[in-house]
Amino acid sequence: MQDITRNNFDFIRVLLAFIVFVGHLGALSGADQLTILTHSPVEVAVFGFFAVSGFLIARSYERSSSLKSYLKKRIRRIVPAYLLVIFLCAILLSLVSTYSFIEYFSNTQVYKYLFWNSLFLNFKAPWLPGVFGNQAVNGALWTLKIEMCYYFAVPLLFLLFGKNNKYRNISLVILYFLSLIYLNYFESLNKISIAKQLPGTLSYFIPGMLIYFNFDKFIQHKNLIFIIAFVTVWIDLFLKVQLFSPMMIGVIVMYIAYSFKFLNNFGKYGDFTYGIYIFHFPIIRVFATLGLFASYNPYFMGLVCMLVVIGVGIASWHLYEKRFL
Repeated sequence: MQDITRNNFDFIRVLLAFIVFVGHLGALSGADQLTILTHSPVEVAVFGFFAVSGFLIARSYERSSSLKSYLKKRIRRIVPAYLLVIFLCAILLSLVSTYSFIEYFSNTQVYKYLFWNSLFLNFKAPWLPGVFGNQAVNGALWTLKIEMCYYFAVPLLFLLFGKNNKYRNISLVILYFLSLIYLNYFESLNKISIAKQLPGTLSYFIPGMLIYFNFDKFIQHKNLIFIIAFVTVWIDLFLKVQLFSPMMIGVIVMYIAYSFKFLNNFGKYGDFTYGIYIFHFPIIRVFATLGLFASYNPYFMGLVCMLVVIGVGIASWHLYEKRFL
C-alpha cells in the first residue's frame, strides 16, 4: 500500500497559489491585455486549498500527542507570517498612500486595520487610508480566518464522531450535505459572500477528511473514484446547484497528490506557497498603483511581478516562517 507521507502536496499548493495569483493579476493590473487571465479558476483553486487542509489537518490532529501540541503546531504555521503581512502592509503601504506621512499615521483607520486584521476579521477594516483608492489591501486573506476555524473545528469533529470509522464516515457525510444546504440556500439568494463562509466551505474541507480516514480504500480505487467524480460534476452544472462538485474537487486534488511520483520531491527547497499566497495581492496592487502595467509592456511587468512575488515568498519562508516551526 502507498506510503501516505510520499505525496505531491507541495506541488499542488504551489500550483493552486499560482492559479490564484494569475487570476488576481488579470483582475487587479488594470491592463486590457491581461484581462484574459481573469479566466483563471481562482475560486476552484481556493476550494482546492480547503480540500488539502481537510486531509492534512485531520492527519496532523490524529498524529499529535495532545490537543496543545496540535494547536501549537497549527498556529505556528499560519499566525506569524499572517501577522507579518498585516504589519508590513500597514507600515510600507504608507509610501503609496495619497496621504502625507503624518496624515496617514494619525488616521485611526490604520490602527483599525491592524486591530481587526490581527483578529482575522479582515472584513471589519479591509482598507488603509489613501491606499489603492481605499479598496481592499489584501483580498486574499479572507480564507485565513476560515483556515483558523478549521483548526479549531477538527478537534470538535473528532470528539463528535469518535474513533469508529463507520460512524465517522456517516457523520462527515451528514455534515457535508448540511453544509451544501447552507451553501446553496445563500447562493440562491445571491448572498455569495455569506455562502462562502465556514458552514458553506465545510463542504470542500470534509472531502479531504473523508479521504484521509479511508486512505487505503481511496488509493486502491482512486482511478475509478476519479472517473466517477469527473462524470458526476456535470450533474451540478446541469442542475445549477452544488452537490457533487465540492467532493469532485477534493477527489481530483487527492488523486494528483498520490499520482505522478516524479513530483514527490517538489518541496525539497522549502514551502514557499504560504508566502506567495499572502503577499501576492498587495504586491500586484502596488505595481498597478505605480502605473507599471500602464507605462510598460504589461506582459513583461506581469512576469516581473510574478518574480517579485516568488522572491518574497522564498524570503518569507527562509528568513521568517521556518523559524517558528
